[in-house]
Amino acid sequence: MKIREIKAYPSSFPLPQGGGPRLGIGQAVKRDCVMVKVITEDGIVGWGESHHGRAHTAIAKLIETTLSQLVLGMDAADVTGIWARIYKYQLGSHGMGAATAMAMSGIDMALWDIRGKAVGWPLWRLLGGARRPVAAYAGGVSLGFQPPASLIDEVQPHIEAGYRAVKLRIGDTVRDDIARMEAVRNAFGDSLTILADANTGYSIADVRQVMPVMDGLNIGWLEEPFPAHDHRLYAQARGCGRTPLAAGENHFTRFEFTRVLEDGVITIWQPDLSKCGGITEALRIAAMAGAFKIPVNPHSSMTGVNQAASIHLLAAIENAGYFEADVSRSNLFRDALGSEPWRIRPDGTVLPLDAPGIGVEVDEAFLRAHPPIEGPGYV
Repeated sequence: MKIREIKAYPSSFPLPQGGGPRLGIGQAVKRDCVMVKVITEDGIVGWGESHHGRAHTAIAKLIETTLSQLVLGMDAADVTGIWARIYKYQLGSHGMGAATAMAMSGIDMALWDIRGKAVGWPLWRLLGGARRPVAAYAGGVSLGFQPPASLIDEVQPHIEAGYRAVKLRIGDTVRDDIARMEAVRNAFGDSLTILADANTGYSIADVRQVMPVMDGLNIGWLEEPFPAHDHRLYAQARGCGRTPLAAGENHFTRFEFTRVLEDGVITIWQPDLSKCGGITEALRIAAMAGAFKIPVNPHSSMTGVNQAASIHLLAAIENAGYFEADVSRSNLFRDALGSEPWRIRPDGTVLPLDAPGIGVEVDEAFLRAHPPIEGPGYV
């Protein structure tokens, strides 16, 4: 079952006129992704997603050149050996590069898809899990900066669909952020779990103001108030209130999470399977977190492939947290790139797919019809 070919597909689509929601990182104007296709000599095809890192064509080029040349001809089932080879010759020996971590994540995910298809097992079974329900929250590129009344209108149908937890986008002004959080809490009561993501948009002064209010509103977590590398500010923020700090989507590999563990400040971990080094590395990160009773709530990225893989992982680890359900109003990578990746149930949970591998059938015609659009995704 040797690897015969690796192909990367950078893809984009523009958002409707007016763009997507305004977030702490700007207003979304398009969505990008990088899909990775791995083919074995026996003809088994696996699909994975590499996070685009706002440089989708560059990530695709790295996959099809340097990384492909390192692993072509290796046994597709040897995910540990392939990971170690890329680490030795590219990642570890040339610095902990984010581009390499993201690029190798898609390859690794596709290899796990192949492993499942080779034995006829869904990924959750291959990982040692069960087809158990996974709690989901309404998130993704949604619930952004808007007047409180319209935010409540956007949240309402998600509650009616079954969600019992939502994630609000903060990182605007402290005053407006507080008004939005208070409005949602007052509208839906204490039974709704409210999470908050600042998308690195806060200063420590902002956190000092907002954290006591979040404590009073019983907000589930404050996600990424600062960039991932700013360990000093995270340590300062820990003393500003009781609301747990969450991060991890921009931490790469278990080696960066080791620093997070040692600091003891970020107590909600959010690795992204398309960024952290793939499923192989996410399992290591989850095991490390599990030894210290730290919950894992994966960031679920762009496409249905990564979202479905995240559910499989959560169904197989002992310290599973929430699945981040992308409830964006317009995400063709969720709705049209492939078959249905998940469906919310009335009790606010999702089930992992039961088909072999990750279980999402990718439409290559969609990828050909949506070539990459250069330029920033947020303005």
